[in-house]
Amino acid sequence: MADKVRVALAAGDGIGPEITDACLKIFQAAGVMDSVEFVPVEMGEKVFAQGNSRGMTDEAIETIEQFGLLYKGPMGTPIGGGGKSINVTLRKTFGAFANLRHFQSLPGVDTVFSRAGVPVDIYVVRENVEDTYGGIEHRLTPDVVVCKRITTAPGCDQVHRFAFKTAASLGIKRVHCGHKANIMKMTDGLFLERFRTCAHDHPEIEIKDIIIDALCMNLVLKPQDYRMIVLPNLQGDIVSDLAAGLVGGLGFAPSANIGDDISIFEAVHGTAPDIAGKGVANPTSLLLSGLMMLRHIGVYRRAALIENALLAALEDGVHTGDVRGESAPVGTDAFAQAIIDRLGKKPGGQEAREVPRSATPTYRPPTRPTVNKLMRTFETTVSQVVGCDIYIDTIIPLLDLARRLQTLSEGTPFKLTMISNRGTQVWPSGSPYTEIVDYMRVRFELRDPALLLGQIGQMPTLHLLMKVGEKFAIADFQLLKMYDGKPGFTLAQGQ
Repeated sequence: MADKVRVALAAGDGIGPEITDACLKIFQAAGVMDSVEFVPVEMGEKVFAQGNSRGMTDEAIETIEQFGLLYKGPMGTPIGGGGKSINVTLRKTFGAFANLRHFQSLPGVDTVFSRAGVPVDIYVVRENVEDTYGGIEHRLTPDVVVCKRITTAPGCDQVHRFAFKTAASLGIKRVHCGHKANIMKMTDGLFLERFRTCAHDHPEIEIKDIIIDALCMNLVLKPQDYRMIVLPNLQGDIVSDLAAGLVGGLGFAPSANIGDDISIFEAVHGTAPDIAGKGVANPTSLLLSGLMMLRHIGVYRRAALIENALLAALEDGVHTGDVRGESAPVGTDAFAQAIIDRLGKKPGGQEAREVPRSATPTYRPPTRPTVNKLMRTFETTVSQVVGCDIYIDTIIPLLDLARRLQTLSEGTPFKLTMISNRGTQVWPSGSPYTEIVDYMRVRFELRDPALLLGQIGQMPTLHLLMKVGEKFAIADFQLLKMYDGKPGFTLAQGQ
């Protein structure tokens, strides 16, 4: 039917086809197929094995772009070789900037907190595109590799606006921002600053921020204190798995990757090749992710009916082998059938999901843009070059290195002000107990900022780079700039 919402479907690897088939059977029985058409696409290990380093065919990409929706099972990434994680590639390629996961206590799922009568009901919103997940890494010296961490104001704004909008729609009155801005003052500092700025649009929501290590401890000690947490990518990945452990594991953790145009709904657990084909896998994570998808496209009634049936089945003690319970475990198909048998029923021991009357989808597929969208937040910021950091591959003793660099900078607008190693200052002051490696950051700054600030561009720093490069092996280079009069760079430890 032309009026159906079409969804690209990738069953996944390992246990993926089994749990996907189980979810589709439940959808069929609940009447979802009256509104939704699933269109299979090729991606995953099979495509990697054909030599495609993206792990997905051109046809799959075209289908996802046309529909704007992807429902996928777990997928493996080849160990070694050039293929990167297909899960990360999908999120970044299609601009699915916010990962939303809901961690809730489920009936029949035995955990430390369920035994203590402590309810867990937490939403984690994870930035999905930036951070270290750009995978930008280089070996710069024989002993040193680096990973570039990217944080942008527009990227922060996207995920924070989504978090506050989602919290408002769910009636959540308090949102926490998890961060490490006490150490990563510029990257996490920007993430925290944009969180506070975006909060101005939602005065009805209380905001708090917490350092990531304290957050992890608190989640284990008192998870009931948290309802929604928004975090940068890597920290969000870690906290998401921690939160999954609070409710029984990744098998009960739904995941939605939301973008302005394209969204991906997936199981976030592994492919479990050790049990693949045995018919014992737990489809709950993928099913709950599918319910998030149904609500995303406006099929609220079917989603509520299925979730109530799932809760009723779990409450009745029906469970797969990964769940501890008093009754004997059932297989994947039997678990799906137990949910189907309870469609129209509600759990008795906990609050049931409200079943709306409307079942008509509200989703409309995206219109494919002709160019990549350029995002800007600080459009009027004025920047001024004040120096540069040059990274050198060398084992020359520090005093000798400083003397040579001071000589090289004579006759330039810059003077040598600092040498650091692994982020700690080792010249002009430092401790002989600071162990060093073959990767020196040497900082040059304007000799007379009062006279030259704003009068030079980047070319004098490039000329200095050429002079240094004639004598030393250059590993990396970074301009130092002021932005609206504030430093766009940090001090070294001990500086």
